[in-house]
Amino acid sequence: MKLEKMSSLLLALILVVSGSLWTSAQTASTDKKSKSDTRTITGCLSQGDSAKEFLLTASDGSTWEVRSSAAPLANHVGHTVSATGVVKNPTAHNLKEDAKDAAADAHMKKDTAEHGHMTITDVQMINDSCQK
Repeated sequence: MKLEKMSSLLLALILVVSGSLWTSAQTASTDKKSKSDTRTITGCLSQGDSAKEFLLTASDGSTWEVRSSAAPLANHVGHTVSATGVVKNPTAHNLKEDAKDAAADAHMKKDTAEHGHMTITDVQMINDSCQK
């Protein structure tokens, strides 16, 4: 009985996500979240889990694990920056974010803040501190 209920819920979620993808493919997207492979994110840069990994927390609550061999990210830890980069595996990332949005629309999940991974190609300091 419990397995049947979970299977039904999973099927319903798949149908909702599929419908959302089909609808978004048919009409122009009005989402606040960009679906682009290349994005510019403005937020607070902090040190990540390793020396070459950083966390960019945007003002909209989204978080991005970022790396770069082209931009001096270590020089901007603790700063508000505008970082441009390429989303890692953008197709899978966008599908994951669409599934989170569908779950929120079905009142199954409240937090829809975006989380992803990017390779930064350019960084510009906006402020020498992070404003909360």
